[in-house]
Amino acid sequence: MARITASAYTSHIPAIGAALDLGKTHEPYWQPVFRGYEFSRQWLKDHRPDVIFLVFNDHATAFSLDMIPTFAIGTAAEFQPADEGWGPRPVPKVIGHPELASHIAQSVIQQDFDLTIVNKMDVDHGLTVPLSLMCGAQDPVNGAWPCPVIPFAVNVVQYPVPSGQRCFNLGQAIRRAVESFDADLNVQIWGTGGMSHQLQGPRAGLINKEFDSAFLDQLIAEPAALAKKPHIDYVREAGSEGIELVMWLIARGAMTDVAGGKPPHVAHRFYHVPASNTAVGHLILENS
Repeated sequence: MARITASAYTSHIPAIGAALDLGKTHEPYWQPVFRGYEFSRQWLKDHRPDVIFLVFNDHATAFSLDMIPTFAIGTAAEFQPADEGWGPRPVPKVIGHPELASHIAQSVIQQDFDLTIVNKMDVDHGLTVPLSLMCGAQDPVNGAWPCPVIPFAVNVVQYPVPSGQRCFNLGQAIRRAVESFDADLNVQIWGTGGMSHQLQGPRAGLINKEFDSAFLDQLIAEPAALAKKPHIDYVREAGSEGIELVMWLIARGAMTDVAGGKPPHVAHRFYHVPASNTAVGHLILENS
């Protein structure tokens, strides 16, 4: 059967993508950020998956405010980098895994989660920046990401957004779906977005290191309790865009300890502020 072997969590700040694309990674401002992912790039080479299930949020590129699905799974064979207003990022197209994606959709919908099935979708920085951070810079023409990717978009842009508990439960359903797929696949699940940040209003630029650190601690050791955190706590403590952290609970819910297995191994943990007026958080958990 297929299996989820690890989960990874990372911010997906668009300015990080710009720094990569413009060759600014060695500038003093950006050096600490990219040093925090040196371990991760080697780890991914050493633990190369067959498929990455990548949880992210679309930023009004594939979906406009006219139509926003709560949960949307990409089932296409490939996904092009989105033009977010200044041209697509110079990165390779994303190769999908239609067979596994369709199976997950079937299984998760039969577990009473309503998914939107997306057969054509451009993917923005929410998905391509995590790939760049974990895989390093890739030639946009001759390069390729290390494996197929299943995009899974979550609405954390327009309220109402899904609760942390709903996301955590969905992660468990995704794990069951993966494990029922009749192929020997090594699957990783990535949760992206966050950490504390606010982009507008009187609190623009808010960063709450204490909240972020406590969130990482609890995500590792007490995910079921963390899933009960209400939306207002994220907004009050982590800023209006801090609500993106509920997407990390999807990835955490898919780990085997949630289903009675052993606690995961913390392979890597990293945190840095600031990066484009936001906090960068990163974590890698391996199933025991």
